[in-house]
Amino acid sequence: MPSAEGDAAAVEGDAAAAEVPAGPVFSGYGIASAVLAAISVAAIVLAALIWSGHHRDVQERSYQSRVLQTAVEWTGVLINMNKDTVDAGLIKLRDGTVGELNADFESVVKPYREVVRTLQSRTTGQIESVAIESVHHDLDTEPGSPPPSTPPPLPPSIVARTDTVLVVATSVSENVGNKPQTVRWNLRLAVADVDGKLLISRLESMR
Repeated sequence: MPSAEGDAAAVEGDAAAAEVPAGPVFSGYGIASAVLAAISVAAIVLAALIWSGHHRDVQERSYQSRVLQTAVEWTGVLINMNKDTVDAGLIKLRDGTVGELNADFESVVKPYREVVRTLQSRTTGQIESVAIESVHHDLDTEPGSPPPSTPPPLPPSIVARTDTVLVVATSVSENVGNKPQTVRWNLRLAVADVDGKLLISRLESMR
């Protein structure tokens, strides 16, 4: 039968064991794992941001390429019209316009149409350069011409976005009985996004 002294020693041993301090709540391995997890999350977030920014840049470059191509194609029709193609060319040009330029199209192109028909010219044009206007600013209109009136912006419900494009081109007109005449074209075109279709909303001749 256990003695009272033995029971007391056992109790004291249990009390001493209870007083032993516990180990650290987080081990070195656990802390390292938490740090690596945080770094991994940060890396994933950073990669997502980089990809998102790259994706937007790619989309923007693709859109601007479409804008430039639209301006080139529209200008190409304008500078290559001759006595045989002027009527079909004007129809194609008007179909590619929107806003006030479309509404006033006849008056805008009437002088050019009459010159082509009167001179019976055969014209060959070539685009020399094209650029988004954000790279170039403060260009003047042709000498002696009044400042161009800026048409009111098309409502956002119709146009999602408008970019301004500068086009430099040259055309050579061969008139009956006369020497070929070279014409320089310096144009500013506004290209509007109308329900995903790119149309010309403004046309200006620059110096």
